[in-house]
Amino acid sequence: MNRAFGEAVDAPSFRGGAMDLWKTKHHETILSGPFETGKTYATLYKLHTLLCLFPGSNALMVRQTRNSILGSAVVTYEQKVLPFPPTDKRSPVEKYGGERPEFYRYWNDSRLTVGGLDDADKYLSAEYDFIYVNQAEEISLDSWEKLVGRATGRAGNSPYSLVFGDCNPGPPNHWIKSRELLTVLESRHEDNPALYTDDGEWTEQGKRTIRILDGLTGLRYKRGRLGLWVGAEGVVYEFDPVVHLVQRFDIPASWRRIRAIDFGYSNPFTCLWIAIDEDGRMYVYRQLYMTQRTVRAHSVTINEASAGEQYEVTVADHDAEDRATLEENDIFSIPADKRVRVGIEKVEERLIVRGDGRPRLFVMEDSLIEIDESLKSNYKPYRVEDEFTAYAYPEGKDGKPQKEEPVKIYDHALDALRYATMFLDNDALGMEFA
Repeated sequence: MNRAFGEAVDAPSFRGGAMDLWKTKHHETILSGPFETGKTYATLYKLHTLLCLFPGSNALMVRQTRNSILGSAVVTYEQKVLPFPPTDKRSPVEKYGGERPEFYRYWNDSRLTVGGLDDADKYLSAEYDFIYVNQAEEISLDSWEKLVGRATGRAGNSPYSLVFGDCNPGPPNHWIKSRELLTVLESRHEDNPALYTDDGEWTEQGKRTIRILDGLTGLRYKRGRLGLWVGAEGVVYEFDPVVHLVQRFDIPASWRRIRAIDFGYSNPFTCLWIAIDEDGRMYVYRQLYMTQRTVRAHSVTINEASAGEQYEVTVADHDAEDRATLEENDIFSIPADKRVRVGIEKVEERLIVRGDGRPRLFVMEDSLIEIDESLKSNYKPYRVEDEFTAYAYPEGKDGKPQKEEPVKIYDHALDALRYATMFLDNDALGMEFA
């Protein structure tokens, strides 16, 4: 029996960590696990059930940015959690805000607000009975503790308050693994009924999913397939999302702007738009990362995205035909300095946090023009920040990384970033910005 609407419906079949999450009343809980274990569905179903069980309760669904949660957890919530039969002519859950919902109101006066920590002040002035954090590994300990402070029981609409979420594994020293007040539950692919049956057999979907995940490499395989909290041994760049990912802001007109392009078709074509502040810090503020499209088609996208902006230069890979196609579409480029070892060292230098507490290279959140769904659905990098965790040196016979030449995979946007860095740090004026 579905207590939410008083009608008999098929209840979800939870197992393992998802069942542990379903049962827990511990104040701080996160369900961790590799890709595709059903973590988000399980946590959202719990959130929905709590709102149904306790009339007038107030909840928040949040992620690092509002845009990211609208394209992820909100979709799962609407398509997989909400479709229940109503008890009367009214909709049991009403959405406010159109295609970019601000909140949902339940038939029993419970309310679910949708937010992002990129505008935290808008959401953290209220008291909540329940807070759900999607992709909790993306947020800082400071942000988590601020959320905990808004769900202490003062809202008073339920017998207990909860702050819970889901996450993919990260480095072993992540705050999620060291916070004593936090219970971390582990989920596995065998916990997901869509992938694994009660009889102990993989479903057809499960076979496809595991086959794709088994094709991952390096850190993405260890975290996304095995669910291990492992460090970045062998990864080329020390990229910390908490440090190097920044919220979007309006770029001052006085800042320099450049573009950098790496060609591809079966492999991703990438274009990075980069602004440089008065102190020489680089900000990737827009990015195109797409497969299976011609350079001519990409030229249209680049010109549309660049309208009204002026660029000092566009640095591109050396393919003469592709550069000619860009030029036919009024995108004039110069050939990149493609020295790999020197370029890697230049990017590494910029990622180092300096004496002022800041690095010299940042990526703006939500800077992707369009998601390549074919890459995302196959758990491959589909933006520059994903490549930072996948671009790695090969392992030697002793299992240790051989730091001579990185494996030539998952490096397309990083190649473009290297071209841009080499231009800025060795430009015609001889100015050093690193």
